[in-house]
Amino acid sequence: MKSLLARLCRMHGRAVWKCWGRAVDVLVETILSQNTSNANSHAGYRQLRRAFRTWTAVADAPTHDIARAIRISGLSNIKAPRIQKILQQIRQGNAHPGRKRSSISLEYMRDLPPREAYRRLMEFDGVGPKTAACVLLFSFGMPIFPVDTHIVRIAIRLGLVLPGTSAQKCQDILEPTIKPKDRYAMHILLVTHGRKLCRAVSPKCEWCDLLDMCPEGKRRAAK
Repeated sequence: MKSLLARLCRMHGRAVWKCWGRAVDVLVETILSQNTSNANSHAGYRQLRRAFRTWTAVADAPTHDIARAIRISGLSNIKAPRIQKILQQIRQGNAHPGRKRSSISLEYMRDLPPREAYRRLMEFDGVGPKTAACVLLFSFGMPIFPVDTHIVRIAIRLGLVLPGTSAQKCQDILEPTIKPKDRYAMHILLVTHGRKLCRAVSPKCEWCDLLDMCPEGKRRAAK
């Protein structure tokens, strides 16, 4: 994996960890990113934050108002109730006797062991492995390796996992092979590689510095 990371760095530049925002912010934006483009998910997130000043306001608003605000992100009738339910669950989990209003925050997870924080995030309805991993990696810098469709596709083409391997199984297989300090860079660079070169349709194998280590690339080049 060290060689793979070095080649990705040569092609796409270095990726240094930076905080992407507070955990709830990253959680909501990751949900909005599902099954849509980056541009549309970012636009949906911006519109949601313009329409509602706080996450409490989002949790308590009519669901159709949330769906209207995030429509550009796609699947808004599914994402809106999912986001609201998660925010309500976070608030309920933060409730304390005698406190009038409970916060909608996950910042306490910063001090938890990564696997404990991951387990707690997975308890929220609608939070899957990729979403939980993204929150912990991008908000807190925890050494967890999120796997999306780009990474699964590249891993299959490189022969790192078998065809048909799920994202969760792919994460289980790849994460231990990547040094904790390299997991952020590996995630960012593989996603970048999947978007720019190793596309689902018409991958640009002839421009790829991984060609000599890629069975699928060699097969395509031999045609």
